[in-house]
Amino acid sequence: MGTVVLGTGSCLPGRVLTNVELESIVDTSADWIKSRTGIESRHIGGKGEKTYQLAAQAAQKALEAAGVSAEELGLIVLGTISSHMLMPSSACFVQNELGAKNAFAYDLNAACSGFLYGLDLADKYIQADHSMKVLVIGAETLSSRLNWQDRNTCILFGDGAGAAVCGYSDSDRGLIGSNMRSDGSLGELLRMHAPESFNPDLIVEGNPGAYIQMEGREVFKHAVRAMEDAVFGLLEREKISKESLSLVIPHQANMRILNKLIARLDIPQSKVFINVSKYGNTSAASIPIALDEANSSGLIAKGDTVLFCSFGGGFTWGATLIKW
Repeated sequence: MGTVVLGTGSCLPGRVLTNVELESIVDTSADWIKSRTGIESRHIGGKGEKTYQLAAQAAQKALEAAGVSAEELGLIVLGTISSHMLMPSSACFVQNELGAKNAFAYDLNAACSGFLYGLDLADKYIQADHSMKVLVIGAETLSSRLNWQDRNTCILFGDGAGAAVCGYSDSDRGLIGSNMRSDGSLGELLRMHAPESFNPDLIVEGNPGAYIQMEGREVFKHAVRAMEDAVFGLLEREKISKESLSLVIPHQANMRILNKLIARLDIPQSKVFINVSKYGNTSAASIPIALDEANSSGLIAKGDTVLFCSFGGGFTWGATLIKW
């Protein structure tokens, strides 16, 4: 008995930016990008494709798949670090787009871990009120938050949205457990400043602008170790063997991190869903996009044990287990 995913959906912007096209934007080569990251292309938002608009389209697909109306929703949680406005939240824009008049809505800032943090919150609300339906979304337009002259970051990220409608089931299915963590002492390794303050006393020295900055090598080391610890800690706590896992859906950061993580977990790559080559790192949208692809492709069957794990700026990270 527990929180189940009733339906999933995703939405990608229409424009695809290839590695070859990036050669004319920044000092790099298509072969270098692919060999270093495994990424071949990414989607870039255009007109009518703001974060909340992508989120609303993904959400509508998830509602349709779940057979749930927008008016049945009690809560909308949206993980993002790239809302087009600070206030109102993207979640409130989505509520309006969907006509979800009975839901309260808010954004959640946990970078790439935003969707998993949102699932954990949804589970808590649903366990407290079994009648509640919760829409969890991860949505980003990171193209608006990149320095397009910094090849260490601009080649990695893309735009998109994914969503899941969650509710209660009295069967033996549901969310088994989560292991969510964070470490604010390492925040400087992966960061994005806010726009400059209008209060001179609160101006942050050295603020280059509101775009992603990353110490790649250090992030790599922490990301793999943190996700490994979160996964094994969760499996041990829930007394579930890694051999019993049906599918692993990790955050799609880049192939170097994914390959190292797969080796550390000692799980067959055939059990790991990977789509980073097509979309790049879409931060909070990464896992829900991958989940929707896996789900709609028939790779997940009722009763399967599915593992999610993620790592993002903050640092934030975690792992979640669901019996589908």
